[in-house]
Amino acid sequence: MDHVAPLANRSSRIGGFHKKSPQERLDLVAAFADLTPEAVAKLSDFGNLGADLADRMIENVVGTMNVPIGIATNVKVDGEDVLVPMATEESSVVAAVCNAARQNYEAGFTTSVSGNLMIAQVQAVEVRDPHAARIRILERREEIRALCDGCDPVLVRFGGGFRDLEVRVLDTLGGPMVITHLIVDTRDAMGANAVNTMAETLAPHIAAWSGGRVYLRILSNLADRRLARAHATWRVEEIGGEGVRDGIVSAYHFAEADPYRAATHNKGIMNGISAVVLATGNDTRAIEAGAHAYASRSGRYTSLTRYEVDADGHLSGSIELPLAVGLIGGATKIHPTAQACLKILGVTSAERLARIIAAVGLAQNFSALKALATTGIQKGHMALHAQNIAMMAGAVGEEIERVARILVERGSVRTDLAQSALEEIRRA
Repeated sequence: MDHVAPLANRSSRIGGFHKKSPQERLDLVAAFADLTPEAVAKLSDFGNLGADLADRMIENVVGTMNVPIGIATNVKVDGEDVLVPMATEESSVVAAVCNAARQNYEAGFTTSVSGNLMIAQVQAVEVRDPHAARIRILERREEIRALCDGCDPVLVRFGGGFRDLEVRVLDTLGGPMVITHLIVDTRDAMGANAVNTMAETLAPHIAAWSGGRVYLRILSNLADRRLARAHATWRVEEIGGEGVRDGIVSAYHFAEADPYRAATHNKGIMNGISAVVLATGNDTRAIEAGAHAYASRSGRYTSLTRYEVDADGHLSGSIELPLAVGLIGGATKIHPTAQACLKILGVTSAERLARIIAAVGLAQNFSALKALATTGIQKGHMALHAQNIAMMAGAVGEEIERVARILVERGSVRTDLAQSALEEIRRA
């Protein structure tokens, strides 16, 4: 093991850390943090990812973080039954989707998408005549098309590539900026690498045509040309009657009107969406950023879902949000678990994956609102959360279920109560 200074004098400046093997790095970290042998053993277990593959995916690897994958059942999307893998650490997320889908299984979820278009932005500043520069750039549309499509002939061969051009003059604190948008069809890829390459290639040309200085050239995660939508109807008799229906609609009205409520409302939606995105090796941060930006598109932050009462008195729910997901590139292609999850889903296009994810987001939201409108979120969450608290208290094996049951019966899920319950069980 490489020498590391005693804890009182330790330093995070470790020369050549990135050049070392994962095990060598872990040895250094273990000495730095005074990790126990048990902690080191946990970090050393890379599971089915493997140390070599993990080391090539990100920098300075020392281990992996395993997240449980559950399967949402009862889900029917556009008339087709699907099993949905969900990677999450939060209790009741998978169960919520299962329950929502079960309550409208016969009709299922109907979905649509707007396409696979991504936006790359090129920022030009110090432009003396920004409005004239905007016109000069727009006049170069076909030249820009050729430059962009030349960056990725494979994408073009599969039917993707440059689709359109937008140029905006943006007033900012630093003065006017000329912002060029490249609209690109990325097909079954999320598309970040493709559109970023196009923006980088175009940057010097934009500088020349505008007479300004180009700084940023990168994709936008507000993928509002790549929307996914889902709709479902829950029959009033299946969800507990008109009182429950009206409570769900009222909860939606609250989220639509108040950003404090909308933040939690949309977080619940993302519980389901991010779990599928993560399970399939897609970019959770990009999806979350796009979703929350889209929720603010009117100038105020609001709900990503809508609920109404249809002509027959049943509950109609819908969702619309950007979902820039892919099946090729990044972890979707190299992570073995992501590949297995995509196989379970049976998807053959990014559009189909986006449709399923949108349906999951709506299902998750329905279950959360129903719980809030009836028993409250804690009661439904309590049984699963109690098991986590039981483990935190030290319960093992069959003790976990027994302690959890006691906590639920007492109506309070706390670590101190779990410890007392565990002591009672062990004394018996």
